[in-house]
Amino acid sequence: MAGWFFTIRGKAPRATGVLLGLVPVAALLGLWFVLTHGEVEDRKISPTILPSPSEVWSQIPALRDRELLKHTLASLKRVGLGYLLALAVTFPLGVLMGSFGSARALFNPAMTASGYIPIATLVPLTMSWFGTGEQMKIIFLALAFAIYMLPLFVNAIDAVPDVYLRTAATLGASRWNQVWSVLIPVALPDIWNAMRLAFGVGWTYLVLAEVVVLDDGLGYLVEFSRRRGPREHIYLIIVVITLIAWVVDLAWANLGKFIFPYRSDRR
Repeated sequence: MAGWFFTIRGKAPRATGVLLGLVPVAALLGLWFVLTHGEVEDRKISPTILPSPSEVWSQIPALRDRELLKHTLASLKRVGLGYLLALAVTFPLGVLMGSFGSARALFNPAMTASGYIPIATLVPLTMSWFGTGEQMKIIFLALAFAIYMLPLFVNAIDAVPDVYLRTAATLGASRWNQVWSVLIPVALPDIWNAMRLAFGVGWTYLVLAEVVVLDDGLGYLVEFSRRRGPREHIYLIIVVITLIAWVVDLAWANLGKFIFPYRSDRR
């Protein structure tokens, strides 16, 4: 074990890595149990702030009765539509900025400035533009996705070694052929990884959009449970969001390994 444990960039065996990954989870659950164990009046933390694991678990049937599936599908739809809208804009723009200095000079100030915008401030902005309906939530998520994705796409194109472009130019490829036949294909694994990372970011902002405008979705359930109870549902919904994001991210990663097997072992 010590052979890789203290090695810089050492890679843990799969089984050992899984066990080590469970250690902080077990420690967190153990601390949660200790802090919430015993009768209500004897607990270190009030159950209105932090219910016990058993109390949270017992509320699963009640959460299902609140149409959990319906709200989950509503959130998935919003994230998916916002993501596709952002991708339709940022992918071609990122390719142009990464390929041509003129496009980068034109859009780089806006891209840099957008990185300093607190995402939460986009909620009232999109509400003033699009009202409080479904369109507002999708546009808000699209803006959050776009701010995160665009620099990653530019960096992916920019990271392609110049030797590929010089070789293509020597063979007589035009500028646009170099973009479509060299830059994009070589950068595609990094573009895919950027898409994967950005999709996970959407779940970070989903609840922000849904708790402000209460209609449906997982964020709606969080705010509804905070106002009317039971508070245990808040923790269950956090688990649901985490599991969905984890499963989707795992699917992205495995599909990426299938599409780009030559990059699967790259560190």
